[in-house]
Amino acid sequence: MTTTTFRLYLLFSFFVLFAQWSPVLSDLLISKLDRKVDLTSQVVRITATLKLENPGNDQISEVLLPFPDHQAKDLAFLVATTSEGKGKTKTSSSSLPIKVVNPEGLPPSLTWYSVTLLKELGKGQSLTLEVRTAFTHALRPFPEKITQADIQLLVFQESAYYLSPYAVNVQSLSVKLPEPKVESYTKLENTKFSGSEIKYGPYENLPPFSYSPIAVHFVSNKPFAVAQELVREIEISHWGNVQITEHYNLVNAGATSIGEFSRLEYQARPHLRGASSFRHLVAKLPPRAHSIYYRDEIGNISTSNIWGDSSKTLLEIEPRYPMFGGWRTSFTIGYGLPLKDYLFRAEGKRFLNISFGCPMDEVVVDNLVVKVILPEGSKDISVSVPFSVKESRETKFSHLDMIGRPVVALEKTNAVPEHNQYFQVYYRFSNLSLLREPMMLISGFFFLFVACIVYMHADLTISKSSPSYLAKLQWDEVQSALQQIQSIMNHCLGIHDKLEASLRDLSRTGDVQACKAARKSADNMLKELSKDLKPLLSFLQSSPLAASLYSKVEELVAKEKELQEKLIVKHTTVTDSYEKKSGGRDIENRIAPIQQKITALRQEVDDLLEVIDEI
Repeated sequence: MTTTTFRLYLLFSFFVLFAQWSPVLSDLLISKLDRKVDLTSQVVRITATLKLENPGNDQISEVLLPFPDHQAKDLAFLVATTSEGKGKTKTSSSSLPIKVVNPEGLPPSLTWYSVTLLKELGKGQSLTLEVRTAFTHALRPFPEKITQADIQLLVFQESAYYLSPYAVNVQSLSVKLPEPKVESYTKLENTKFSGSEIKYGPYENLPPFSYSPIAVHFVSNKPFAVAQELVREIEISHWGNVQITEHYNLVNAGATSIGEFSRLEYQARPHLRGASSFRHLVAKLPPRAHSIYYRDEIGNISTSNIWGDSSKTLLEIEPRYPMFGGWRTSFTIGYGLPLKDYLFRAEGKRFLNISFGCPMDEVVVDNLVVKVILPEGSKDISVSVPFSVKESRETKFSHLDMIGRPVVALEKTNAVPEHNQYFQVYYRFSNLSLLREPMMLISGFFFLFVACIVYMHADLTISKSSPSYLAKLQWDEVQSALQQIQSIMNHCLGIHDKLEASLRDLSRTGDVQACKAARKSADNMLKELSKDLKPLLSFLQSSPLAASLYSKVEELVAKEKELQEKLIVKHTTVTDSYEKKSGGRDIENRIAPIQQKITALRQEVDDLLEVIDEI
């Protein structure tokens, strides 16, 4: 059994169940009923014109409209109006009140709606009731998966007879297809297929809950663009702008594409190799829309066009890739509108009057969230929407906000183009609140300048008589003494290097007198440096802040003194050996132990200098 046959079997069983309830109501009669089903888009629109008569004695104030539960979950739009006259003189009333009811004694597996008449229908009276409905996801792809080269086939299931708890004298049904191509359709008595329309009926004298399941398997390559979620943010700024941002999570809900995708074939023959896909969408924006942008998670998308006139602005957007069945994409559209065109005053309140639904007629929205972000300080907020929505409140923080901006969040499932109606958000807002942000900016800059002036003229130095200031001065003196000691030690090490250099010159030239002269000069300089070092050591020894440092300094001076002595011994040994004409190997043997000690002492002096430098 195929999927379509199984669904028809379920539909048949479903209507058999209703047969046991017939007849149910006899106080109202449908003398004539015409139904028109429009399958030219993914939204199934059904218009039923019912001529009602009251043959009973009781006044009738409501009309019951039943829908099977599997059909009611896809019901996106329902409106009922009454009409009078014919032809050009025909007039229609405004929408009648409709509510969900649970009538007793009627099938529980149905969802019941009650239409309240503006005027009770008396005995022998009649009226014409027009019921318009729109269903989403009522068309099923069959087969559910196709290749790039296949056309898209859809299945629509319905009953040739109108489901009603009232008897029907005469009724007919017409099904309009998107094109004159049909794979198959249920053939009943009085069935006619002409052009792109299938007609059933007329059928006469049908009891309540009459049934006759039908299925139409037809060709349709119309785009199945479905926004699984659409979040519209409408932010009001009393400085003259209404900013609208729309976040789309879009999918092609048609037959799932399988197999490989060839972009070459698609570009060469897009109407044959990808007929059920779509590559662009058109958004109908208000006429004075400005600052329009279109981007996705990657960034700005340049494949968009804008044109329009005094009555509208059309934004044609093209995703980064063609949308085949099952493919998804996410993007954002934003634009600004003049505030004066949408914000008005009435009875001491301001109110926003703007459209609710998606600006793209070819897109169905599974979950639509409209967030109206009001200025900070708005209060006494109320909402007026021409259809049922789920309402909640939030708070959003933006630039320079203190308590946050109130947000009215309206949620609607199964949103279709019929929901693109105007709604109103009322609130109170004081003009003084409009000055809050400018005053915050002015005050902020004022206090900043005052703080700068105070800082520039204030004496922030520490008192010279305070203990902390005196301690800082003493520590600065200690650091200065340490730096001078480091300088003297480095100078001494430089003199040591010169003594070593004089010995190298002696081994090269053999001039003993020049080497002794260098020794005499070094001795004089070392004595002068030793004199300069004494007062510094005395200061550190007497300073309480240098108590922990003096031991290291004292050790440094001692090691440098020992290093001097070893160098002098080495210098004397070498010069004496040269005067006695000793051989070079003999000289090296005599100074070898002295040189080892000099090397070790030099390393110790360098390490101590590093320690003091870190202090």
